[in-house]
Amino acid sequence: MLFITKLPLLSRPTRLMRWILLLPLAVALNQFPARAVESGTIIPAPAVDVPVAPNGDMQTAVFAGGCFWGVQAVFQHVNGVESAVSGYSGGDKATAHYSDVSSGRTGHAESVKITFNPRIITYGQILRIYFSVAHDPTQLDRQGPDVGTQYRSAIFYGDDSQLAAARSYIAQLDQAHVFKQRIVTRIEPLQAFYPAESYHQDYLVHHSNSPYIVFNDLPKLENLKRLFPDFYRIEPKLVAERSPS
Repeated sequence: MLFITKLPLLSRPTRLMRWILLLPLAVALNQFPARAVESGTIIPAPAVDVPVAPNGDMQTAVFAGGCFWGVQAVFQHVNGVESAVSGYSGGDKATAHYSDVSSGRTGHAESVKITFNPRIITYGQILRIYFSVAHDPTQLDRQGPDVGTQYRSAIFYGDDSQLAAARSYIAQLDQAHVFKQRIVTRIEPLQAFYPAESYHQDYLVHHSNSPYIVFNDLPKLENLKRLFPDFYRIEPKLVAERSPS
């Protein structure tokens, strides 16, 4: 099996040389349609969800599921999601930078902060997409070719209602045996979320022909469109489109 790994992003010359070396492979891959490394998993809707507040205010969810490029791209294409920002959560330092997180020594995980309209899509429905197509929740401290605790599967809950929904859904899915292996997703309190560097944001849009994206992330979008047509949005909500705060 061919694995295209996510190599560390260092200096501009280093990144340029890396893509020069991978160019012949990228050209070869473009002769074939993107194939799904994972076909996605059909799973039931959660039995327990987070109630929508009477005022219908926006809600947030923070998930880790391997490299944040693909997870961000999935939720950018979900109806009701107003923003999906790549970043870092779960570490023991007051700040987070890619050069430190990628070492696996800070305790952070590559994560995505999702802001969504609960009147269009609920937290439980967000969870369903997360477990079904955004990543494989049965892989311990890795996703595909990326290995380390920084690529762990984790739900960072913001309140007790999110904690209850996450616990209930994992138990429901394990009891139904929808996955061949046990779910290893960690449930951790959200202490902080640090947005990733600008070059990580909207990465799939800017690098859709890169071998890593073609093999690991484009199939996720196809699975989202196929398994959740009612929630699929053709045009993504990009970080670059957000108004300055």
